Amino acid sequence: MENKALHIVNGDDLAGKMKDLDLSGQVIVWRELLCEGPCLQEVGSREFIKTRKKFLKCTYGISSENYEEKFVSELSKLKKAGNYDHIILWFEFDLFCHINMLAAISFITENKYAVPMYLVCSKKLQDEEELQPLSRLSQKQLLNHFENKISLNTDDIEMANLIWELYCSNNPMQLKQQIKKTSNFEYLSSSIRAHIERFPNSVTGINSLERNVLKLIEKHKIASQNQLLGYALQYQGYYGYSDTQMQRLLEKMNAFYVQKGDVVRLTEKGEQALAGTKNFYRELKNDDYFGGAAMYAFLYDSESHRLLKL
Repeated sequence: MENKALHIVNGDDLAGKMKDLDLSGQVIVWRELLCEGPCLQEVGSREFIKTRKKFLKCTYGISSENYEEKFVSELSKLKKAGNYDHIILWFEFDLFCHINMLAAISFITENKYAVPMYLVCSKKLQDEEELQPLSRLSQKQLLNHFENKISLNTDDIEMANLIWELYCSNNPMQLKQQIKKTSNFEYLSSSIRAHIERFPNSVTGINSLERNVLKLIEKHKIASQNQLLGYALQYQGYYGYSDTQMQRLLEKMNAFYVQKGDVVRLTEKGEQALAGTKNFYRELKNDDYFGGAAMYAFLYDSESHRLLKL
């Protein structure tokens, strides 16, 4: 009997590289950025799709037609997951990919597809200082990752579903309790921690990603907005934001830095934010959501590493 595999891949770049691996089975590309904007727990429901379409249209100019073509159509293919012997999840180590992965697992579980699941995730390879995305690995490295894929057990699936539920709830404070729990998701704790630090700092009103941008400007001689974008993408840690997401963040922070000649410098506000001498919560406050929680409805306390509800 043929061993039928369903591959769920986070991104077209990786899907393209996988073609050369000549692996058997169906490939579904998960094209979403659920780490930003409002999310409902029931993935693929009418309200979920309506909510995501509105956010993506207003924030990134993505049309309803484009969303249907790129994401909803792939989700329809995933509804046939029960026709396969096993499912292989191809997701990176970062927050961007992990939130998408949790949503995919939730969708599979919600539809009661009781098939074994495996995970192919980035790992730090021998003699490398930094983690490399799967899409940047050589064919040999990628095949090695596949051959050493991780089998997800019942506890792993239950944990993934719980964290997705908490992410879509209005109580992100409960996520912190999951950081110390062990599972076969090697980078899940790091992703949860990164998510919690996306809420505004209680002292400065800026979050971890925004502070990182200011630190890069302070530390490096950055000549242009494009170079700043490159640095912000390269040194973002466990977030995995795309260039369009990071560009949006830079635009939000434009009062904190300025181009002077051939150098990008911090403004007085940027220096105050880094020094922690002024709180910019009211100035930056907007209607952004992370899953089920409004970004500015909570504050992150960097001393206790806790979220405080306003």
